[in-house]
This record gives sequence, structure tokens and C-alpha cells, in this order.
Amino acid sequence: MSVTARFCPLPLRYTRPTREEALAASSGFLELMQERRSVRHFSSEAVEWELIENAIRTAGTAPSGAHQQPWTFVVVSDPAVKAQIRAAAEAEEERLYKERASQEYLEAIEPIGTDWIKPHITDAPYVIVVFEQAYGIEPDGSKRKHYYVRESVGIATGFLLASLHAAGLATLTHSPSPMGFLSRILERPANERPFILIPVGYPADDAEVPDLERKPLDEIMLEEGPRAAP
Repeated sequence: MSVTARFCPLPLRYTRPTREEALAASSGFLELMQERRSVRHFSSEAVEWELIENAIRTAGTAPSGAHQQPWTFVVVSDPAVKAQIRAAAEAEEERLYKERASQEYLEAIEPIGTDWIKPHITDAPYVIVVFEQAYGIEPDGSKRKHYYVRESVGIATGFLLASLHAAGLATLTHSPSPMGFLSRILERPANERPFILIPVGYPADDAEVPDLERKPLDEIMLEEGPRAAP
């Protein structure tokens, strides 16, 4: 059995930016992220490994319930393994489009222009498969309860996407349903569940994206009470 660690605080390392520095950093990050798009047409061009590693290190800085960090990032570059994943994903997606999906769902995704053919899985040089750890495994083999697993892994995945985009890489969040085949192909342990699959690379020269608009600020933000004075 694990022994609960005692609370041992450290002084916070923090350098407060000036107002001008804060506004410049905030505006710059907003401008960067406004250019982010989900990409389905990838170049097979090689990607510097350090960019992938840095992005996963960044994802690992995300907050998590009880600081249990319940995530595993499996980076797939082997063409044969990517081919297995694509074949399994397309089989599930074809059943979804033809048999499982409601007409309402099909109409909702029509503007995105997708179908069950998933070349991005084999075209992109890397596929990152994110797994959530439903529970931890102690050295003696006993289970350790994890808290707020999906929330924690979701935040870490957001960090991952932002870091990859900041490095000039294209990504796609793909969640074929069901995703159990990912556990089998990648030989993950029983405590890990597939969360999302992310092809990563440079966009193809002829890449296209759907003509979509993001909701404006007044549709996603509400103000309750007066603004704090600077």
C-alpha cells in the first residue's frame, strides 16, 4: 500500500509581468491560437522529434486531480502500426456512418465534410494516442484510485494541442467510436482507456479546411458583477 505524502509547501516562483508585457503576451497568444485549424490533409514530411517531445512535456505540466497525472501519450511513427490503426478506425467509422449514427448527427457534421476514410492516420508522420489512466497501479500490484480523470486528461490534451500549434505543426482530434482497438494494437494495460487520437505533422501543400466560423465572444462569455479595476 502507498503511504500518503505529507504536505510540504515551497515558495512560489513567480515574476509578475508589467501591464504592457501581459497585454502583449495575451494578444500574441490569442492571435496565434486564432490561426489554429483542424487539418485532415497531411504531408509525410519528417517532423523534428524535439517538437513532439516538447509538446508532450508541456502537456505533462497540466493540472490534474490530486496531482495524479493520469495520462499516457503513445507516439506512433511505425508505418505498419499506423496502418493497423487506420484499418481498425475506418472499420468502426464506416459502421458509425452507415449503421450507428443518427440522421441528426450526420447532419450536424455535414459542414465538416468528413466520412469514414481516414488517410490522415497514415499520412501524418506521427500519431499521438492519448490514454486516460482510470486508476493507478502500485508497485505491489494494488489499485490506486484516480480523481477527475477525464477533466485532467482533457486539460492536458488542450496543452498538447496548443504546444504543437505553437511549433507550427498541424493536428486533428480524432475519436473513432468505439476506440478499444487502440488498447489492443498498442498493447496498453487494463487501467488505461483510449481518450483521443491526434495525427501530427505539416499540412499538405494542397490542404483544405471547411469554411467554419467560431462563436463570437458575446456567445461564449457572461459577466456577473463589475470588472475589477486594474
